[in-house]
Amino acid sequence: MTEVSSLTGRLLVATPVLADPNFDRAVVLLLDHDEEGSLGVVLNRPTPVGVGDILEPWAALAGEPGVVFQGGPVSLDAALGVAVVPAGHGDADRVEAAGRAGAGPRRDAESGADPDSGPDFDPDFAPDGDGDGDADGALGGEAVSGSGDGPLGWRRVHGAIGLVDLEAPPELLAAELGSLRIFAGYAGWGPGQLENELSEGAWYVVESEPGDVSSPSPEGLWRSVLRRQRSELAMVATYPDDPSLN
Repeated sequence: MTEVSSLTGRLLVATPVLADPNFDRAVVLLLDHDEEGSLGVVLNRPTPVGVGDILEPWAALAGEPGVVFQGGPVSLDAALGVAVVPAGHGDADRVEAAGRAGAGPRRDAESGADPDSGPDFDPDFAPDGDGDGDADGALGGEAVSGSGDGPLGWRRVHGAIGLVDLEAPPELLAAELGSLRIFAGYAGWGPGQLENELSEGAWYVVESEPGDVSSPSPEGLWRSVLRRQRSELAMVATYPDDPSLN
């Protein structure tokens, strides 16, 4: 099998030609990417459901807007926490040397843009992957342990960005976290699937910034991420929502 260069921690920005409605103007943070597949969360799909409505203990740590975000079309009944630990807290400003996050949701080879999963968030979802009512740290029930260079209950994905163990007491992390996002569901690609989409021109791959996770205006994230690129991609930010107007 051809070796895959890891894109973990990068952003996938949907190109204007991407036709899948699940990912129209989507900005996806890749949490894991290797030859076995890819997994990420969509950063700009806020739902009307408040974090306090389903994970009340974590509501005070959630950044504005304090709502649950739809992370993707897979496993909409499970919750995933992604948080930023500022520089100086657990040495979180160091970029992780390892390519993959280690802990987190398991990928499904058939879990790419699955139209049967539906784009709508289920307001009655249980905050765990097994329906037992306990908030699992990551989708599929795999808890997130400390990474050795960050606070207990947080595992680094890339730089200052990491996964949060939602089973841990929130007060354990309250003094460390700079921001927190709660996602329902995630986006997944099987082996080679994302590479095929990249070759077809479905995604731009750009560097992420910690502020992308906690953007207070997620509806403008697609344009703002493109606008900051020092290339012709900055011009794509002006692309109209309705291509017929171009």
